[in-house]
Parts: sequence; C-alpha cells; structure tokens
Amino acid sequence: MSRFGEVVARLAGVIESRRGAPIEESWAARLLADRALASRKLGEEALETVIAALQGDRPAVIAESADLIFHWLVVLAAAGVALDDVADALEGREGRSGLEEKASRSR
Repeated sequence: MSRFGEVVARLAGVIESRRGAPIEESWAARLLADRALASRKLGEEALETVIAALQGDRPAVIAESADLIFHWLVVLAAAGVALDDVADALEGREGRSGLEEKASRSR
C-alpha cells in the first residue's frame, strides 16, 4: 500500500474513534453528529481545492486537498460507507474508458 493509503486508513480509524465523543471536544465528532454540516464542509473544501488548482498554487492545492480528504472521510463515515465500498466501485470501473463508464451511468 502507498503511504497515502496508509495515512488515509489511519485517519479513517481516528475519525471513527470520534463517533459519539463530545462535540465540544472534537471537530470530527461534531461533523459526524451533523451530516449537513459535514456535507457543506466537504463542498467548501472541494471548492477551495479547485480554486487553488486553477490558480496554480501548489502548496494550497496540497493543503486544501488534505482538508478535502479529511472531510470526505467524515462524510463517508457519517453515511456508513466504508473505504472498501468505494474501492469496490473503483475496481468495477477498472479497464473501462472513463468516457465509456460515464456514458453507462443511468442518470
């Protein structure tokens, strides 16, 4: 596993350990208790990442990506979605062109 994967797995464990913790003492606990707040923060961090990328600000892209991934992990945990569930979806797309995969979605 890459170092990134190891860090994400550890962080997901830390987030899960905050479930039910006092919301006054843990940002993750507060987000887990308020799915709407967690979702808004995920959107905010996504937008900030996009802006940093458009501006070509590498340090900001790195920092905002870390924030984005943290909030994405919280939203997954709040929704009861495991990292392996996401991995299954990604694996199901392997070997297909992105254009083909997108065209096959029923939306």
